[in-house]
Amino acid sequence: MKPLHPVGISRIAVSRRPGARHLGILRAGGLSIPVALGRSGIAADKREGDGRTPAGRWRILALLYRPDHGPRPVSRLPSRTIRPDDGWCDDRADRRYNRPVTLPMGGARKVSHEKMWRDDTLYDLVLVIDHNQRPRIPGRGSAVFVHLARPGFKPTEGCVALRRADMKRLLARLRPGAVIDIV
Repeated sequence: MKPLHPVGISRIAVSRRPGARHLGILRAGGLSIPVALGRSGIAADKREGDGRTPAGRWRILALLYRPDHGPRPVSRLPSRTIRPDDGWCDDRADRRYNRPVTLPMGGARKVSHEKMWRDDTLYDLVLVIDHNQRPRIPGRGSAVFVHLARPGFKPTEGCVALRRADMKRLLARLRPGAVIDIV
């Protein structure tokens, strides 16, 4: 196993590729990585369900990973495993909006949520960013992550997505406290 980069990456920059609304480039520490963006491109006024990737500077808070799809990746970021009952609340009427939750949720009322333990591989590796966390504003977007891309870099619902090999290279070099600038 290669050792971690001695200094580490503290800033990632993501921008749209010209002529492609949902395709972008991630630049970090000499790396230039193709990424998929939200189906509606990048915008500063992100709203729940609009398909936009939120413009801004966001802190990278943690790494989540599926332990049944591979060992913990090499990374200095705080990390934890994704469990089958993990979810993320995307119901703007719920007090847990844009927060991790334990499934099933609800009770008398069905609460909208994102399943973190997915049938596909998109959430095998997930970087949690602090978009719409403090203050948390209902309807301004939830579950915006950096995760693995669909084949062919199909658009996301508002996240940034990259290939598994590129994510692993990035994870090995990211420093705790790193930020992502989406422009």
